Amino acid sequence: MPSANFEAAAKAVKQLKAKPSQDELLQLYALFKQANQEPKFEDAAKPGTFDFAGKAKYKAWENVVKEGVTPADAEKKYVALVAELKQKYGYDPSKTPETVGS
Repeated sequence: MPSANFEAAAKAVKQLKAKPSQDELLQLYALFKQANQEPKFEDAAKPGTFDFAGKAKYKAWENVVKEGVTPADAEKKYVALVAELKQKYGYDPSKTPETVGS
């Protein structure tokens, strides 16, 4: 079960004033997936041949797994990364959180 700090960071990242870079977004995705473990990496479906965005996300998550990052460590790294991004891009707590995916 994710910690309160992790849940708060997951909400806060959707209230940044500017969109992070693609590399930062991939890092956020990988750490979020590793922290949540829903599904576990080993059980996750691989993206299709022409799903380039899906492949980039999968590869980022795979790299986190190969580095040996535990779910607990991924939570801590995610929270720290969001704090860094809040400083870099600004944060508006009154902003309606952006919808992710779709």
